[in-house]
Amino acid sequence: MGDHLIIGAAVVTGAAVALTLIFARFARTDSWLATVTPLASIIGSGFLICGPLLAREFGSMAAPAMIALLILAFTVGSIIRFNIAHAEPVLAEISTHHPLAWTARTGQGVLAAAYAVSVAYYLKLLAMFCLRAIDSQSLLLANSIVSAIIAVLGLLAFSGGLRRVERVADASVSLKLGLIAGMLVALGLDWGRTGGTGLIPAAPVDGHSLLLLLGLIITVQGFETSRYMGESYDAETRIRTMRNAQIISSVIYVLFLVLLTPRLGQAADTQGVAGVLDVMESVAPFLGAFVLAAAVTSQLSAAVADSIGSTGLAVELSRHRLNTATGFLMAGALALVVTWTTDALQVIAVASRAFALFYAFQCAIAIWVARRAGKAGLARQLLFLFVGLLCLVAVAAGAPAEG
Repeated sequence: MGDHLIIGAAVVTGAAVALTLIFARFARTDSWLATVTPLASIIGSGFLICGPLLAREFGSMAAPAMIALLILAFTVGSIIRFNIAHAEPVLAEISTHHPLAWTARTGQGVLAAAYAVSVAYYLKLLAMFCLRAIDSQSLLLANSIVSAIIAVLGLLAFSGGLRRVERVADASVSLKLGLIAGMLVALGLDWGRTGGTGLIPAAPVDGHSLLLLLGLIITVQGFETSRYMGESYDAETRIRTMRNAQIISSVIYVLFLVLLTPRLGQAADTQGVAGVLDVMESVAPFLGAFVLAAAVTSQLSAAVADSIGSTGLAVELSRHRLNTATGFLMAGALALVVTWTTDALQVIAVASRAFALFYAFQCAIAIWVARRAGKAGLARQLLFLFVGLLCLVAVAAGAPAEG
């Protein structure tokens, strides 16, 4: 099977998926728009670095390791969905001095810092990818590009609320999913061409491998944005669409790892987005452009999604004294401070632990509500506790994988 056939199939598939997601009637519904935000955040740059990392650490067991991580993420998501249904009404009624309210605010403060770092990180990577086209590595120019993007998003938020910002996420996610579909088709055809050769043995699993897998929670993080979209969507919509976003992203992650299996040996010797670019170019020359375009759209959509989550968080922290436009302005200002005063590529390690810590707080809230309000039995409470402890292990010892 020739390279031209693989490239043609990838381009046709990518264009068909992107155009369908942009122009189909369902793409304009609240259900899809509410799905896009968590989906955009989940499928960020982590999608492109999981293959090389897991191939190096787990060998041919990379796909099962990814499945284990996704099961953990889905379980954490189910706990946040439990809190949307049962904790949100309680938090809206109790005093600001109540211990549960303090727990929630502390977790939200941790998440606010993590969002600011992640938005700056995503956009700075986007800027650096764009600057590669002109062979520049200017940090000043990269920061200026980030600032311009945040300013444009802020203007959209003020002129039309979060719905206009969601449209940016929608467009970038549609293009990104089209590119990913094209990459998956290319890898599938490559599998047929190679006959699945190039397999590598399973690597021994040790404590370091498991801690790195926990650190990879940052690469599937993003579903929690649904928790802070209450200004735009009711609880039932957020619960359903968060679940849908996790299912869609899980299918994509697992398919990518499975179809990459014949190339795992090559992937294990690479790292980061550049590694995936090398692997895809070895499948067919033009596919490197797919990876770069997917990387850029991933950064933009993930940054917009985390900005939306950060806005909802600011509104809730203010007990709705802030509106969405002002909340978005504050979130953008915080991301700008991080952009201009820190190296986001270094502090993302802190953000990865902050997200895990926020999840641990969510588990604590779920346990309290389950015990005091009788919303879950003992077995489910023990699950909340177990997942919370795993998140604390990720905070203390998880090896951050993105950055």
